Amino acid sequence: MAPREAATPSAKVVRFPDRKKNREQHRITRIVPEHDGLCILYSHHALSREKLFAGKILCWGIQENGEVVALLPWLSSVTRCTDLKDPASGRWEGYYNPATGAIFETAPAPKIAELEAAHRYYHQSDSQKGANATPVQEIADNIGSHAACIIGQHLALHEVQSWQLLGNGEFQAMLADPQKQTSTPILPGDSCLYAAQSQAGFRYFFQYHIANQIKAGDPIAVRAVERLLEH
Repeated sequence: MAPREAATPSAKVVRFPDRKKNREQHRITRIVPEHDGLCILYSHHALSREKLFAGKILCWGIQENGEVVALLPWLSSVTRCTDLKDPASGRWEGYYNPATGAIFETAPAPKIAELEAAHRYYHQSDSQKGANATPVQEIADNIGSHAACIIGQHLALHEVQSWQLLGNGEFQAMLADPQKQTSTPILPGDSCLYAAQSQAGFRYFFQYHIANQIKAGDPIAVRAVERLLEH
């Protein structure tokens, strides 16, 4: 029997070096906090097909390729809004200013200018540190983020004090160890802080309104958390 020619694959094949280069181009290199209360708008068909939902922006980040995007805690990591693409679980639809009602699709010009200047100024020193897990920046949490951890058979909610941007573009949520706390308020870089992701029981991040509903025993919020923890 004559050998058959291999079928041409219908899906685009991406070589591993290209994937690595693509990840590097999207690596977050610098961040600036969001202090004006801006939000992202996202659709979530599991919750409603008629409504859009708002999520508070933690900070703005500039990628290695120069693109500026909003970042926020989403499930178990800090996520670029542009990575939210699944309408069943959350798809980014734009930015939103609650103070004016304005909806827009690109980062505000002042944030772009600030991040581009910081990227140029710090790029050489950041490059020398390498794309590793060394902290590059640390900013205070300004949106009431909480980390949900399983301790024994119980769910514990811890306030996130600050966020570290690492050289590899990943984020660490910093929690306070009350046994090591010696002063108040707790500022970024305090010796009592430790990374939430270093704990085996860490599961998810919640913004303050959801965390407060869970603390208050709201049945809908509690059931939603229980479903999340089952996965």
